[in-house]
Amino acid sequence: MKIQFIIFCLCMILLGGCSFKGSEKAIREVMHKQQTAWNTGNIPAFMEGYWKSDKLVFIGKAGPKYGWETTLQNYLRSYPDTAAMGELTFELLSLQKINPCNVWVLGRWNLARAKDNPSGYFTLWFQKIKGEWKIIADHTS
Repeated sequence: MKIQFIIFCLCMILLGGCSFKGSEKAIREVMHKQQTAWNTGNIPAFMEGYWKSDKLVFIGKAGPKYGWETTLQNYLRSYPDTAAMGELTFELLSLQKINPCNVWVLGRWNLARAKDNPSGYFTLWFQKIKGEWKIIADHTS
């Protein structure tokens, strides 16, 4: 019994205390909250899904940009009002566990707007930080 407890503790140390159980559901919930925030015109709430760090990386058509605040300001500049934001939908195509604390998400996004309907794909790197799943890298095209 003692040896099993020691092995369990070592595994928890090596895994950083992360568990993959329920992770897919939690990540889908983050994405759902982002979609809801976007569709109510609330970009700051949308940003809650991202890691609030200068190390956050967002890669779009202008190349890599770093930092949570930079990403927020880019969204606010690119989407100044609800007409520009449109209605966002996500389609999650796959969630790939890298390890218990890291998940790679592939998906499709679509904006329904009065004048157009842009769409594209994204890859997101989710990491469990302080018990919460956060996007630490976003490549959207």
